[in-house]
Amino acid sequence: MTSQYYVSITFPQEVQNYRTSKNINLTGDINRQDTLNLSCVEASLPGSSIATMENLNDHTGVTERLAHRKMYDDRIDFTFYVDANKYFPIRFFEKWMRYVTDEDNLADTQRGTRAGIDNTSPSYHYRMRYPDGTNGYRVDGVQIIKFERDHKQSLTYTFVKAYPIAVNSMPVSYDSSSLLKCTVSMSYIRYFIGDTSGDPTNTPTIP
Repeated sequence: MTSQYYVSITFPQEVQNYRTSKNINLTGDINRQDTLNLSCVEASLPGSSIATMENLNDHTGVTERLAHRKMYDDRIDFTFYVDANKYFPIRFFEKWMRYVTDEDNLADTQRGTRAGIDNTSPSYHYRMRYPDGTNGYRVDGVQIIKFERDHKQSLTYTFVKAYPIAVNSMPVSYDSSSLLKCTVSMSYIRYFIGDTSGDPTNTPTIP
């Protein structure tokens, strides 16, 4: 059943620290992680392929295709319901992307080279942070868990070094109202699948 799944989005500690440094008052953010995960109304199980090269010389008249690399989809999309209380999915992913680009120049401010950046200034600029390390913006804890109602079978897709690269536009209109949804695209370098043995006794753990 396509409706039986669970998404786990890890909150990077560096992004949590960034929100604290900006005095962003989102009370209970850490407790809202489960709320964010459960609000994911749509996701996609990723795909992969094997890149091949042609070999024409080993057998006369035969074209062989030999594998030389495994290729992964370049992104994964998640769609979240937006809560009316704090618009949490929008705020969270926008802050994460803002941290990636260091739009508030916190790195320079911490070194004492820049302070009091005016976002409306013609000379405003920013530079990207390093992806990994102490202040990196990529995480390894993004997962999609596909299971069935009896919880006897599951597939766990774990994404390595993931981070958001796009928050899609969200049209608003005076026409008939509908629930606001936020679609986020995340980049990753690869994924791996757990619980692939097919053992019916391998019961998944759903938070």
